[in-house]
Amino acid sequence: MSIQSTDQVADLITRIRNAIEVGKNEIVVPTSKLKVAVVDVLKKNGYIASFEVVDGTPRGVLRIVVNEPGTVAKINEITKVSKPGRRVYAGAAELKAVKSGRGMVIVSTSRGLMTGREARKNGLGGEVLVRVW
Repeated sequence: MSIQSTDQVADLITRIRNAIEVGKNEIVVPTSKLKVAVVDVLKKNGYIASFEVVDGTPRGVLRIVVNEPGTVAKINEITKVSKPGRRVYAGAAELKAVKSGRGMVIVSTSRGLMTGREARKNGLGGEVLVRVW
């Protein structure tokens, strides 16, 4: 885990997507505040089972339980919307429902990370980071 990715969120969602594809229940990734915030939004909306931050030296790790053993993952598709080469920003009115309300987007606003629905409700826009359903 000594390899440092330039796009932390893309690395996180790729690891989650790969774990679901091969049937793994749990993954371990290097931790950062942004990754913890993204995983926290996923947990609050029921897309992952649980997570915990494990302190360590030189760097802590984030242990994510994608789904409980014997159950199917709730994530069908997870993609990175805004990329380092092409940032995607949206105002509150431009944040539309994903898959007719069955999915969500994670938006980085001035008040922290939140779902697109919460951002619309609060009248906030920001950078669209992740789309999941």
